[in-house]
Amino acid sequence: MKIPQLTMQATFPQLSITVERGYMYMRQQQAELSIEQPKPQLEMKTTPPRLTIDQTEARADVDLKHIFRRIEEAAQEGYASWLSYLETTAIQGDELMRIEQGGDVLAMQAQASSERPPFDYNVGLIPRPFSVKIGFEPGRIDMNWQTSGARIHIEPRPVQIDYKPNVVHIDLARHNNLRIDVTV
Repeated sequence: MKIPQLTMQATFPQLSITVERGYMYMRQQQAELSIEQPKPQLEMKTTPPRLTIDQTEARADVDLKHIFRRIEEAAQEGYASWLSYLETTAIQGDELMRIEQGGDVLAMQAQASSERPPFDYNVGLIPRPFSVKIGFEPGRIDMNWQTSGARIHIEPRPVQIDYKPNVVHIDLARHNNLRIDVTV
């Protein structure tokens, strides 16, 4: 007796997977940058130094006097001389008024009037020390700075991005199949 036989052949499905690679490119241009620095303003005010030398007294010591000073000294000397004369005349008048009290008043007055006054002299330096007056005022510099900060302007550029994602294709490369054969 013969028994029929079943033969089965199965073919499994097969998948096909293909991947398209994605990419990403990034570009960024340089930003636009402008910097401006204004010049600082400087304002200077100077007061120059001052030196004063007054040699009037030193010149007067060596008899180089201004005419106004000579006139003033002559006037003072004349006034002092007049006062001295008044004093001498008054004293002599008083002495003559009391002539009856005795003494040789006229002879004494004649002798005093005929004698010269003693010469007054002194050892000294011409011109006198420190007769030149020196004055000094130092100079000054006043500075006023006006500074302003830098002006910075930045204009950024956006980032340019090119992007393509990965793509996966899944296909059925082979279908499944079942074949059954009966053999006797």
